[in-house]
Amino acid sequence: MNADALKELLENVKNGSLPVGKALERLKDLPYADMGYAMVDHHRALRRGHPETIFSQGKTVDQVVGIARRLLEKDANIMATRADQTVYEALKTIGGRVEYHPAARIVVMNRQPITPTRTNILVMCAGTADIPVAEEAAVTAEVMGNRVVRLTDVGVAGIHRLLANREKIRTASVLVVVAGMDGALPSVAAGLTDKPVIAVPTSIGYGASFGGLAALLTMLNSCANGVTVVNIDNGYGAGYAASMINRIASE
Repeated sequence: MNADALKELLENVKNGSLPVGKALERLKDLPYADMGYAMVDHHRALRRGHPETIFSQGKTVDQVVGIARRLLEKDANIMATRADQTVYEALKTIGGRVEYHPAARIVVMNRQPITPTRTNILVMCAGTADIPVAEEAAVTAEVMGNRVVRLTDVGVAGIHRLLANREKIRTASVLVVVAGMDGALPSVAAGLTDKPVIAVPTSIGYGASFGGLAALLTMLNSCANGVTVVNIDNGYGAGYAASMINRIASE
């Protein structure tokens, strides 16, 4: 339940259209619901502006469905990340609007319109193999009500591709830069803008990339100012952080 929903509930109680008993029934499992295998956080939207997201990897399908069902009782714009086709098919059985973004591996449930930001987030990736992580960031930010511009396959091996898109870089309020291999793209991008850059290392690369560790260390050691780094393959975390920054810029 977000702040608007809580305000509406209280107004309904005040004007008599909702009995106090019914209101208490809706509020009884706040701030969380104990499901035995999960503590579903119903206050997340009040504290953070967006409801709890379900990280599907490592959970059984039944657990994901159970958590989703409980969240949907009170919230909208629910996301299940790292979700495959099996999870999507199971979530469709809950009912309501369920959409799947296969490139991002995200299922979105009960999506409701959010007034879009005036400013935009630029999500770029170095190579085509980095698209799943970049899309996770982009879809996350879009669900949270942000305008998102995408830029794909602009790695430093052909830096003219990046330089040809300087206008997109200049007009973004925050950049999410996704790269594997040597992880050099965020440093280059940060040198072209005065806006924050969120660097996302991916696990893409040959053996000496050590599953993204090489890219992570490159980004952590960036000589460009204003670069913040999230964990390997954490597109969701990058999209969430970019949304918070962009909301401030937009307001």
